[in-house]
Amino acid sequence: MIAIELSLRQLMDAVRQLSPSEKLELNEMIWKDDVAIPLEHQTLVSERIKKSKSNPELIQDWEAASKKLRA
Repeated sequence: MIAIELSLRQLMDAVRQLSPSEKLELNEMIWKDDVAIPLEHQTLVSERIKKSKSNPELIQDWEAASKKLRA
């Protein structure tokens, strides 16, 4: 294995030069490791899904929500 020291800026510049297919391959390599989602986050998402299904009138599309945030 060859170790090459790069700053984050140098690494980002190198990634920008990759082709789209190389970027996808790099992305898959980075994320192939199991990323454990904390139980608290899983529970929070499950609760929000249940709430949205039982109260669909509370759901806003992104355009409406972003306008409300900007106001």
